[in-house]
Amino acid sequence: MLWLFLATSVAFLQSVKDVYNKTQLKNFDEYIIGCSLTFFTALFLSPLLFFIEIPQLGNNFWLALSVSSSLNAIAYTTYLKAIKISDLSIIAPITTFTPLFLLITSPLIVGEFPNRLGIIGVLLIVVGSYLLNIKEKQRGYFAPFLAIITDKGSRLVLLVAFIWSLSSNFDKVGVQNSSPIFWGISVFFTISILLLPIVLYKSHHNLYKLKTGGWKLVIYGMINSVAMGCQMMAINLTFVAYVISVKRTSALFSVILGKIILKEKGITERFLGAAIMVFGVFLIGISQLN
Repeated sequence: MLWLFLATSVAFLQSVKDVYNKTQLKNFDEYIIGCSLTFFTALFLSPLLFFIEIPQLGNNFWLALSVSSSLNAIAYTTYLKAIKISDLSIIAPITTFTPLFLLITSPLIVGEFPNRLGIIGVLLIVVGSYLLNIKEKQRGYFAPFLAIITDKGSRLVLLVAFIWSLSSNFDKVGVQNSSPIFWGISVFFTISILLLPIVLYKSHHNLYKLKTGGWKLVIYGMINSVAMGCQMMAINLTFVAYVISVKRTSALFSVILGKIILKEKGITERFLGAAIMVFGVFLIGISQLN
């Protein structure tokens, strides 16, 4: 069960990274953090290239790399914007909508179709999203859903979840045309290159802060590189769907850390909602194996 320990470690590190995001956004904007995250992640993962065989690149590698990198560059900066303006304990669980969108995008892009378990998982995600804002029920039975739509941070994360549902399919194509480690390093380096001109244009007035606080961003990249390394090792030990399902339990860790570290309120209903959504994700993951 080493894969389960590794996948759970990925989930915990993901939530730690989100809390770190929330605190560092007081010092740096989303463009600097996004560029630093991807660059230092790729940098710390690069030594692994000495321990693997460099794969022969397939015909669709460059197309997948350009599409996935572009989509993820948008997703990372948008996700950071959402964390900046909304509570982490309500933002993180909404990322579990990605499998819901995957039930739509995967059949269109890679020809994967949902079964009964997948549909049940979708329903659980919807129920969980309702419970995230159950305190809004006093304004009407549909108020919890409307709260997700009316809150700007929640809307941004819904967009991110949809973008990830697209990029995940291209990630699959990229891995099939290279290897997991080579693909991960290639994507993170490419994203950082795409974000660099934006940083120089929109964040040049904040670059001076790197002189004193840049080391914090190095730690940020290190955390993510360890998480990515654990994820790659876990995927080599079991089914990808199992690993990703366990990884999505980061929503539970984020709700807990949001309460303990960030002193966010509404922990009870958000934890229950997040737990139900994660279980829905697990069922979707299982359904993808059938």
